[in-house]
Amino acid sequence: MKYNRILLKLSGEALMGNRQYGIDPARLSEYANDIKEITDKGIQVAIVIGGGNIFRGVAGASNGMDRVQGDHMGMLATVINGLALQSALENAGVPTRLQTAIHIEEVAEPFIRRKAMRHLEKGRVVIFGGGTGNPYFTTDSAAVLRAIEIEADVILKGTRVDGIYTADPEKDSQAIKFDHITFDDVLRKGLKVMDTTAFTLSQENELPIIVFDMNKKGNLLKVVSGENIGTKVNL
Repeated sequence: MKYNRILLKLSGEALMGNRQYGIDPARLSEYANDIKEITDKGIQVAIVIGGGNIFRGVAGASNGMDRVQGDHMGMLATVINGLALQSALENAGVPTRLQTAIHIEEVAEPFIRRKAMRHLEKGRVVIFGGGTGNPYFTTDSAAVLRAIEIEADVILKGTRVDGIYTADPEKDSQAIKFDHITFDDVLRKGLKVMDTTAFTLSQENELPIIVFDMNKKGNLLKVVSGENIGTKVNL
């Protein structure tokens, strides 16, 4: 295996499957089985998941809601998704811990860096919910922050597109895919990988990002095995 410890970033929308909102149990089960496949190989896995399938703070703010309250609602949505993924993983036989940036001790452990790293060393998957615990920060920022804190080797951003393109491949059939690209080139070309805060934090800490299609079975294992899947962003 090319990587020992990874941070897997999933969007909340990914859990919807073919639904308009909420959580698709079939998609959840697929993800759990894919994650089990790599934990069985000894890979240490941490996960940050978004909440866009339930609520987006930015969307609430655009409709007149207080942005801070909206973001807190979004944080709670990520905890709901984290609980769902934890249940699916445990049903697949993968020991899992959910840690949250906001204290909900009846539901999950509070985020404690040393405890999270100990769980990973013992072979448990650790899901980080609640974003960074602060409004105005996305789950992309939470993913990069947690990856740095737990000393992950790489951030794997699982999407429905198989990498980074010159344009949106779902809208432009002439879009060209990059196999490798530098942080500087992403910024120079104005490509959208993560929000600027998260992307800059990753660049400053020399933490590579791989964007790949999480919905294609076997891709996650191929990525951690070092196969040329998706697009790798590094220095």
